[in-house]
Amino acid sequence: MTNSSLKSPTPIAEAASPACSIRLIATDIDGTLLNPQFQISADDLNALRRAHDTGIEIVLVTGRRHTFALPIAQQLGFDLWLISSNGAVTRSLSGETFHRDFMPCQICRELCEAMQAFRGNTVLTFDRETKGAIVIEHLDDLNLSIRRWLEKNMPYIEFVVPLEKALTTDPLQAMFCGSMARMSEALAALDASGVGNRVTILRTEYPDRNLSMIDVLNAGCSKGHALQRWAIYRGLRREQVMAIGDNHNDVEMLEFAGHPVIMGNACEELRGRGWNLTLGNDCGGVAAAVAGVLG
Repeated sequence: MTNSSLKSPTPIAEAASPACSIRLIATDIDGTLLNPQFQISADDLNALRRAHDTGIEIVLVTGRRHTFALPIAQQLGFDLWLISSNGAVTRSLSGETFHRDFMPCQICRELCEAMQAFRGNTVLTFDRETKGAIVIEHLDDLNLSIRRWLEKNMPYIEFVVPLEKALTTDPLQAMFCGSMARMSEALAALDASGVGNRVTILRTEYPDRNLSMIDVLNAGCSKGHALQRWAIYRGLRREQVMAIGDNHNDVEMLEFAGHPVIMGNACEELRGRGWNLTLGNDCGGVAAAVAGVLG
């Protein structure tokens, strides 16, 4: 199985308000569109609907799998495209696939071998909507960090020992998940493994929950690369794109966008970039950012 662009979606229509320079708004989900109760606030929801009604395209860009992001996207009430798995998949609400980026099986095998000490923290993700979309060896270590995520994704989880037996097709990504301290050790192990220069390594951290996730994807795969690919297809310049995010894995997306906006709850790495700052995800930060576009 190889990386592929599978579907050519309909080009974007002209915005109803030509005076508005922003033609596409790309927003992260967790920590950005979702508030601390994991809900979309009424203000954020109304703002995105208003932007859509004026002809601005809305794209959700997330580290979640496509299926896990769907219930969030469906709440918006209009058709849209999702960039999921940190840029590995671009797919519509109806299931049309524009692009997929796979990690070669052999590299993933080498990764699993190099990260033996972190087997209990390892999750493999495949592009399928059945049991086996998520593969782990056991729940013990992961239950300490992502119990809620495990519960919601249980129908898709398959237990395979050793993990390498699941690598009959190329995965979308590998993820290491655990406490901040444990994942700091994992990053050091990745750096020493020699595999890191052939893949993309992205971090997502929630210090207040003592939770860190390290996503390992195919080389050149990120939210930013996927958003750039989509904007080029849509015929948009980066100056016509706004991106909103809060975490380390949003950096490439924010770097691409001509109008990067970070949340009031954004991590320190993003705060040091000089990007526009909106309100936190507990105060309708997405709505405030969109208001700046719509006036």
